[in-house]
Amino acid sequence: MEKDKLAILGPLFNEVGVELVHIVGGDPDGIFLYVEVGDRWISPNVFKDEGRQIRNLDSNRVLSDLLWKAWHAESEEGGIKRWSIMEYEIKDGKFDVSFRYPDEVDVEVIDDERRQAALRARFGDKPVVYPPPPKTAFELNP
Repeated sequence: MEKDKLAILGPLFNEVGVELVHIVGGDPDGIFLYVEVGDRWISPNVFKDEGRQIRNLDSNRVLSDLLWKAWHAESEEGGIKRWSIMEYEIKDGKFDVSFRYPDEVDVEVIDDERRQAALRARFGDKPVVYPPPPKTAFELNP
């Protein structure tokens, strides 16, 4: 069963890597993908180490679809749990993937600190540059 899982997930994670390289515009070294997923929602965050700073890049529909496929490839049958958080890093030409599961973290509770903690663990105190808000964004006042 584990071999079948690898046969399905291996190529999917390779496709994720190819799409991440496309999103960052070429150089794969220093890419970090942080994903939280739950029933009917997914939140991927793409980061690129630029040396003195980390850049947050917008993900796209192709990446979300690949991640959704990977998450659904994890069968809930037979006691196998689907992951809640995935961290995917490309470094020195290789990718490394780690997971956290529902019994470790409740992603249904919104907490931006989880992502920030993952960034600090990976990149230390490097500043993170986020894209500007879309022109259609607005600020809510109390």
